[in-house]
Amino acid sequence: MPNAFNFSASPFDCLSTDEQALVRSNVDIAYFQPQAVVLEVGAETTHLFVIIKGYVTQMEGDEVQATFGPDDCFDGRSLVAGRASSRFVAAEEVLVYQLARATVQELIARNATFGALLFSDLGNKLSALAQRAEEHETQSLLMARVDQAYLRPAHTVPASASIVQVAQVFKDQRTTSVLVEDPSRGAEGLGIFTATSLQHAVLDGRPLDRLPVGDLAVYPVVTVQASDTIGDAMAVLLRARVHRVVVVDEAGQVQGLLRALDLFSFVANQSHLVGVQIEQASTLEDLQHAAALITQLIAALHRGGMRIGLMTRLVQQLNTRLFERAWGMIAPSDLQANSCLFVMGSEGRGEQLLKTDQDNGLLLRDGYQPPHNLAEICQQFSDALARFGYPECPGRIMLNNPAWRGTVKEFTQRLKRWLLVPEGADDLMNLGIFLDALAVAGDAHLLTQVRDNLQAFTLDSDVQVARFAAAVDAFGSPASWWGRLLGRDGAEQVNLKKAGLFPIVHGVRSLALAQGIGATSTAERLDALVAQQVLDPKLGQELQESLYFLMGLRLQAGLHEWALHRPISGNVDPSTLSSLERDLLKDTLAVVKRFKAVLHQRLRLDLV
Repeated sequence: MPNAFNFSASPFDCLSTDEQALVRSNVDIAYFQPQAVVLEVGAETTHLFVIIKGYVTQMEGDEVQATFGPDDCFDGRSLVAGRASSRFVAAEEVLVYQLARATVQELIARNATFGALLFSDLGNKLSALAQRAEEHETQSLLMARVDQAYLRPAHTVPASASIVQVAQVFKDQRTTSVLVEDPSRGAEGLGIFTATSLQHAVLDGRPLDRLPVGDLAVYPVVTVQASDTIGDAMAVLLRARVHRVVVVDEAGQVQGLLRALDLFSFVANQSHLVGVQIEQASTLEDLQHAAALITQLIAALHRGGMRIGLMTRLVQQLNTRLFERAWGMIAPSDLQANSCLFVMGSEGRGEQLLKTDQDNGLLLRDGYQPPHNLAEICQQFSDALARFGYPECPGRIMLNNPAWRGTVKEFTQRLKRWLLVPEGADDLMNLGIFLDALAVAGDAHLLTQVRDNLQAFTLDSDVQVARFAAAVDAFGSPASWWGRLLGRDGAEQVNLKKAGLFPIVHGVRSLALAQGIGATSTAERLDALVAQQVLDPKLGQELQESLYFLMGLRLQAGLHEWALHRPISGNVDPSTLSSLERDLLKDTLAVVKRFKAVLHQRLRLDLV
C-alpha cells in the first residue's frame, strides 16, 4: 500500500508502528464519479473509507446530515453494525482509501482509543481524547494534587492559649498563623488565628496575656483534601475569599496549610496572582492592571490543559470580584447598600472566558431615592470596565443606559411585559439576557425579589414559550454549517456562537423558563431538566460536552487573535482545525441538530 497514507489524521494518529504497518498492508484505493452512491441505506458495509480527494455527503432522505472531506473517514458505525443506516453520495469526484472490515476489527481489538474515536458517541470520543492527551503530554499543573504543592506546617494551640503565648509561637516557629482547637464547638471546633487577627487583638483593649486566642479565632477553617486538584483548591480560595486553606487527608487529619501565594506560585508566577492584586487594589488604575492579567492567566491555564468548566468558574469569580471592587470605588456607600449591580449573558451564566461586551444593569430598592448624579456614577462604571478591556455593548445593555436600571417594581413590570406581551424580537432577547442575571455587588436579595416576581407570572399559552424559543433557528440549521466548515461555501471562518453555542444556550434557557427553573448556568439548567425528566440523560450529557467543546475551540481561536493583537471575533478558521477537532465539531453539530428537533417537538415551535 502507498506510503502516503496520512497517519497524522484522527483516528489513525493513535496507532502504533505495528498497527500502521497493518493498515499499509491492507488498504486499497477506490474512485467514485460525481453523484455516485458510495453506500446505500441497508447495504452491507464491508470497508472503512478515508477520503483522499473530494467530498462525500451523508443523506437521510433528501436532507444532508453531514459532509466529509479530505482525511475524514466514514462510516465506522455502519461497519460495526454491518449495515449502512444512511446514504453516502459523492458530491464531486472522490478518491478514497478502503480499509477492509477485518482489518478495522483487528485495529479495534488492539487499540481501544482507535475504536472509541472511530465509532463511539461524542462523550466517548472526548474521553478518549483526554486519555490520549494524558499519555502523550505532561500533566497540567492545575490537575496536580494539592499535596504536590508546598504545604506549610500547621501549628496548633488550644483555644485557652493567650495572645502573648500565640505571639511567641509566631516568633519561635517563624509563622503567621496557627490553628486553634476548641472542643466545645464540636465538629466546627477547628479555627484559625493569623497575623491580621493579632492586629485586631492589640486593638481589643484587653490585656494580651489574659485574652484567649479562641475569642478572636475564625471558625470553622476552610479545608481541601490532599487528593483534590490544584485547580479545585484555587476555586475554593477564590470562592471563600481567604488567603490560606487547611489541607486534610481522607480521614480528616490535618496535613498542612496551603497559602494562596504558594498555590499561585506553583501554577505560574507571582505576576499572575490576579486574585490577590484585585483584593489589594486601592485605585481603579490598580484594578485595570489586575484586569489586564486575566487574559494572560487564561492563556496560561489553557496551555496547561485546564478543564473548560473549571476555567469558567475561576474566571467568573475573578470577574465578579473585579466588578464588585470597581463598583465599591465608584458608587457611594448609600447607593451600594440600596442597589444590586448584576451582570448578564455569558458572564452571568459563568460561561465567559475572554472579555466580551458589557452586559450589566442596576436594581434599586423600592422607595429609595438615588443620588442626583446616578447617571454620572453609572457612566463612570461603564467607562472603567471599558478601560479594563470590556467594550461597550453595541445594543447598550449596560447600566449607563436608563433602560437597564430601575427599581424592583419597575424591573418586574418590564419583565412582565417582555414575557407576556413582547413588542418584538428585542423584547424577547432582553428577557433571555436577563434570565442569566447574576448579582455581583450590593444587595443580592433585590435580584432574588425580581426573580421571584418573574416566577409568579404564568405562561398561559404554548405560543408565548414557542415565540421565546424560536430564536434557536435564527442562524440556520447545523447542516448549513458543514459546507463552511470544509471551506466549500467560500466562507473562510465559522462562527461557533451562531453554529452551536447559541442554539444550545438559548434552547436550554427556553426549556428552563417553561419549567420554572431558576438556575442561571447552562450546566445547572441541564442538570435540573434531566432531573425533571424533561431531557434524556444522554442528550443532557452530550449537550454539556458539546457546549464545553465549542467553548474550548472558541477560546483557542480567540487566544490566537489576542496574541496577534487582533479584535477577538469568536470565529474559527477551519484550516487551523485538526481532523479530530473537525470530526468532533461535526459530532457537536449533530447533537445541536437533535436538540433542535427535541425543542421543536417539546415547545411546539411550529406555532410561531
